[in-house]
Amino acid sequence: MDHYQQIYSQRAAEYQRMIAAEDVDGNLITTLREITPLQGKRILDLGSGTGRLPVIFSTQAERPAQIIGLELQSAMLRENLRQRQTHAGTWELLQADMRSLPLGGSWADVVIAGWAVGHLTGWHPENWQAEIGRVIAEMERMLKSGGRLIILETLGTGSLNPGPPAHSLGALYAWLEGECGFERRTIRTDYQFASVEQAVQATEFFFGAGLAERIRQQGWARLPEWTGVWFKEAV
Repeated sequence: MDHYQQIYSQRAAEYQRMIAAEDVDGNLITTLREITPLQGKRILDLGSGTGRLPVIFSTQAERPAQIIGLELQSAMLRENLRQRQTHAGTWELLQADMRSLPLGGSWADVVIAGWAVGHLTGWHPENWQAEIGRVIAEMERMLKSGGRLIILETLGTGSLNPGPPAHSLGALYAWLEGECGFERRTIRTDYQFASVEQAVQATEFFFGAGLAERIRQQGWARLPEWTGVWFKEAV
């Protein structure tokens, strides 16, 4: 079990506390709305985690008609359910692998995979294109004609300039744009904490001691972060 799998299977509540401070300026929802209208749409959220995207979508004035969150890890699903209860949400939850969806096709207007497919480059280093290709094929199968495929991935946390934080992710992003026909937008999704020490305490378990030291050196209560938004229209 690698570092991230351990967190997702055993430390979901800590993960949720960390991401609750993310995207202080609300750039993500603004960008998604620019890519495609969300009001009255059916949205499938792959790798839903602790419910980050369903919470954002369901707390807007202009809400989707239906949201299904799909997640593999039981601990993340339990936290997702708690978030649904906390926010009086109505999204549905399924436990399944995003490479093989237990759903009928042509259902969704938007299929989104947030901070999920990038892990497959590390978990399947020898054949990540095939594994991520399976995810994209399932995303395409689920979409109505004219729907939107959207992939969200990191372009760096604790960096003043955007860029893939690992060579494997750089290869993935080039593949998405060069081989798979995705366009990309780059946005800031900074974390805002009450203090520098709170920023360290909230993030070190996930990002490691190196970033914790950089936060202290820079005096960052607002931790800079970049996110890539890759998207394309279903045929």
